[in-house]
Parts: sequence; structure tokens; C-alpha cells
Amino acid sequence: MFRTLRITTLLFAALMVFGPASAADWKEGTHYKKLDTPVRTASDSGIEVAEVFWYGCPHCYNFKPLAEAWEAEAPDYVEYVRIPAALGSSWEPHARAFYALEAMDALDTMHDPMFDALAGQRRPLNDGESLAGFVAEYGVDPDEFLANYKSFGVNARMQQAQSKIRGARITGTPSMLVNGKYTISASMAGSLEAMLEVVDYLVEKEHTENQ
Repeated sequence: MFRTLRITTLLFAALMVFGPASAADWKEGTHYKKLDTPVRTASDSGIEVAEVFWYGCPHCYNFKPLAEAWEAEAPDYVEYVRIPAALGSSWEPHARAFYALEAMDALDTMHDPMFDALAGQRRPLNDGESLAGFVAEYGVDPDEFLANYKSFGVNARMQQAQSKIRGARITGTPSMLVNGKYTISASMAGSLEAMLEVVDYLVEKEHTENQ
């Protein structure tokens, strides 16, 4: 019992000395990167917070509930967006599916199932036809999906998104991009939870500087 109490006391003392990370601890170049050349944001008003993800990424899958909880509590001046990454050719069908579903107003219905199927169950949904069959399971018209999947509009959205990702020098997922100026990854911040703490810090920094 006394040994347990002593260990607990030592751990508490260490926490008091070192403490949890705070805003004062977040350092440019260590916990986040500032882009030499900012990338364009989707809106000229407010602060854009972009989540860069891949449906097949298990880390993105684990990050998803954390990011959704953060989004739900974000200040009114934050515009939260999601950008599907196509960092490899095998990722492209899933990014394209994101924009096809968005064009059909079916993204709210399919976002969770896409993550569950690709990151959770690792289903081989790696082309337009297999993805069309999958969305049909949820009542989404497969022919309309394929038409959008191959459309000029989706091609344009894909090009814009990947250009933004390249401009931000993002090479892995999940990553966060704050106001087109700062990038944060779990490896830099220290954890998935810490990523959002750094986002909080940078959002407040941008909001203060822009007032």
C-alpha cells in the first residue's frame, strides 16, 4: 500500500513539475509548421480549419470522433472543411467518391459508412464500379454516383483539392491545415489529441491577429 502511495505521489509531483502541454509549449517548427507561401482558403471571412484525410487511413478513422467533437464546439468564426487526400493512386477513387457524394447531397449519409468499410473493415472498394455497388447498399443511386464520379465537376474539385494539399506540403494523414498558413500532424504535435490542442492555439492566434 505504501509503495503504491509513494508511486502515486511521485507521479503527481512529476505532473506538477512538467505539467500537461499548454499553449506556451507549442513551438513553430516543432509542433506545427508555418508555410512559406500560404495556400488559398475557401472563404475570405472567418478562419478555415481543414482536416486532410483518407478514408482508408486507420489513424484518420481514430481521429474522426475527436475531430467531430472539436468541430461541434468550434467558435462561430471557424469554417471547418474536409479535404480527401489522393497522395497515391490507390487513394484517388476514395477522394473522387467524396466529391461525387457531395455533389449528390449524399455525403452526410455515406461519410461514416465509407470510413467503416475502408479503414474499419478494409473492404476492397478501389474503383468506381465497386464504390457504386457499395453506396447502393445505402440507397444511393449507383448510376448517378458513377456519372458524378466521372464528371468534369468532380475532376475540377479533385484538382483543386490536390493542388491545395501539394501547396501545403502535406505528405501524410491525418493532417490539419489552419487558415491556409499552418500544418499540424500527430507526429509533430505528439498525439491525435494534441493536434487539436495545437489547432486551438493557432485558431486563437489567427483570430487575435485578424481583429
